Parts: sequence; C-alpha cells; structure tokens
Amino acid sequence: MQKQAIQSLVYIAAFAALIIVLGAVSIPVGAAGVPIVLQNMGIALVAMLLGWRRGTLAVLLFLGVGLIGVPNLAGFRTTLSALPGPTAGYIVGYIFAALVIGLLTVRRPRRAGAMIGLFIVAGLVGVLVQYFFGALGLMVRADMGAGEAIVANAPFIPGDIIKIVVAALIAAPVLRAFPDLRPGRRRATADANATSPETTTIR
Repeated sequence: MQKQAIQSLVYIAAFAALIIVLGAVSIPVGAAGVPIVLQNMGIALVAMLLGWRRGTLAVLLFLGVGLIGVPNLAGFRTTLSALPGPTAGYIVGYIFAALVIGLLTVRRPRRAGAMIGLFIVAGLVGVLVQYFFGALGLMVRADMGAGEAIVANAPFIPGDIIKIVVAALIAAPVLRAFPDLRPGRRRATADANATSPETTTIR
C-alpha cells in the first residue's frame, strides 16, 4: 500500500510537471486574447494515462503550484495572476475536463484501435467541458453574452481536435506498455484474462 502511494505521488508530480512544460507554447488569438496552447492536450493526455483520480490530482497540483507563484501557465504566467482575467473559466475547466476524460475511460477496450477511438471521444467531451467553463468565464470577466462567448471558442476547435487525436495516439500505446500508470490495472488484467479478452476494467 505504501509503495503504491509513493508511486502515485511520483506519477502525479511528474505529469503535473509535463503539463507545465507544455505551457511553453502560447499563441494569443481572437478578440478576448485567449491563447492557443498545448496545455489542454497535456490535460487530456494525463487523464487518459493516469485515470480520473490520479489525473485530476495531477491537474490540481499543476494549478496549485501556480497559486504560490510558480510560473505554470502558458506565457510563463501563474494561476494566481490568471484568475482575475478572462481565461479563468478555462483554467477551472482543466480540472473538470480531466475528471470527465478519466471517468469516461474507466472501462476501455483492450484492442489498440478501439482504445484510441474511446480516448478520442472522451477527449472531445473533455474539450467541450472546458469550452463550457471557458464560456462562463468570458461571460463573467469579459462581459460577453452567452452566444458571443460560445462563438469565441470556434477558432480553437480544429486545433483542439488535432491535439486530442495526438494525445489518444500517444496514450494508447504508452498505457499498453506501462499499465501500472493506472491503479488496479494488474488485478483487472488478471480478471480479464480469466474471463473476457475484449474489455478491461480500471479504477
């Protein structure tokens, strides 16, 4: 139990650091100045690899270090400095996107192609969750109407689809090679081998 707890802490810290590193890319677009970043791809990738519990904790750690002054967001900003701005909703959306993606992939097919397909669908749902919170933030902080705030997400849709597909293509083979990234995988694999070859249950 202690070994698993230490392993979880290591994974959470390592993937939180990965999300921060992906923040090096930031391209402001649109009237609200919301940037195109790779961090949302990192959020999706972490949730796909670590599951809902570890993945959400990694995102919380990533955001938490920014509350104490560590530059963790795109453009070398901190969470603390970004919260009063128009992108605050997207930051909150990171947490819920990771949670949703992790929950949607709790049960996943064992076949690589089907797993990638599930990851893509879950990732796109996660993006919609982030858009929802982002739009709320724009309505509150940028004084936009609901329609205008929703439309503000349009420039990001093609890029976000590509990022989710890339995340899924990375996550599936990595998770097959390193199943311990998700807790309970060994037991689930043993149960699956004894019953059905098609589906694995992971918590």
